[in-house]
Amino acid sequence: MDDKTIKRPELLAPAGDLERLQAALDYGADAVYLAGKSFGMRSAPANFTNEELREGVRRAHAQGVKVYVTCNTLPRNPELAALPDFLAFCQDAGVDAFILTDLGVMSMAKRYAPHVAIHISTQAGIVNYEAAHAFYNLGAERVVLARELSFSEIAEIRAKTPSALEIEAFVHGAMCVSFSGRCLLSNYLTGRDANHGDCAQPCRWDYYLVERTRPDQPFILQQDEKTSFILNSKDMCMIEHIPELMRCGISSLKIEGRAKSAYYVACITNAYRHAIDAALAGAPLPEWVVEETDRISHRAYSTGFYTGKEPGQTPETGGYIRHWDIGAICTGTENGLIRLSQRNRFFRGETVSVLEPGSEPYPVTLDTLYNEAMEPIDVAPHATMTVFLRTDRAIRPGAFLRIRRN
Repeated sequence: MDDKTIKRPELLAPAGDLERLQAALDYGADAVYLAGKSFGMRSAPANFTNEELREGVRRAHAQGVKVYVTCNTLPRNPELAALPDFLAFCQDAGVDAFILTDLGVMSMAKRYAPHVAIHISTQAGIVNYEAAHAFYNLGAERVVLARELSFSEIAEIRAKTPSALEIEAFVHGAMCVSFSGRCLLSNYLTGRDANHGDCAQPCRWDYYLVERTRPDQPFILQQDEKTSFILNSKDMCMIEHIPELMRCGISSLKIEGRAKSAYYVACITNAYRHAIDAALAGAPLPEWVVEETDRISHRAYSTGFYTGKEPGQTPETGGYIRHWDIGAICTGTENGLIRLSQRNRFFRGETVSVLEPGSEPYPVTLDTLYNEAMEPIDVAPHATMTVFLRTDRAIRPGAFLRIRRN
């Protein structure tokens, strides 16, 4: 990029467990965010026991990667008693920062883990420079901005806040239809508290309009014969807008997805790693980088509120777009053959796209396959079965072999 004042932004990846954390480390993250068994806004992923959290910090720091722990639920009174020990443990484990929303939790973090930095969660709804400055004065080193902001609004916040205050913003992943994740719909409809990480995602459900005296005659909310997903938001994808994000002064580019798979973390982290590096080098964005965002399961993409040019809703469907499957994961080599662990059925003669850390994906044709008995096979139909591949191309352990599906 031409502007010499622009700093290299951090690439921040999600980690729902140790497997996903390792994927983030392997594929180029500068930092990861994760949660313990309590106080995080995602209860669906496995999350980390104390022992796993300590191991995760050890692995990350060994590669120069930072670890941020989410404590961004809104805890009720009975939950507070467990916080001091957890906060102190995180400090002892070497956690680099807490991501917080609640002012009481922020106060406790300063008291019980004073050497851990404080980042203010997007759920705080920071949309102006005065709010950002206020949190800075309270001791925050970073604010995660509300997702409802445009490029120009973020640039103004950056210009009117202390340079020591870091700014983080989401660049990829699922979007919540409510303001900065503040939602009670799940509570009302299912009793599951979204502000405690247990959202049932009723915004993704399909709805009819029904008149009270005629409950057996639902009104369709579309002009065709479909129901309507009136609250269903698109996924965010900013892979083609990295230079604009950097010019806004954003310190950290955040990928959503602690409940997503290790493959999702690997694929999207790798794509954004190359997109950021290309922008810093002043090089055009490689076409394959954009294509990688279509090789995961996702909803229709949008630039969210950054540009204001696209609608954020996709009322036609609550489902995912899925053009690619993981055929197998490379687990090593044996007797000159590539050893694979099957994930979805694949056939001899198919061409797969291989995703390895730090490199552009490349094609490999599955010309010669063997089962564990070293018998030639035409198909790998059984889940997690071991398959051997003969190929001239060396494939690294941990690589994902992806198959295009029609």
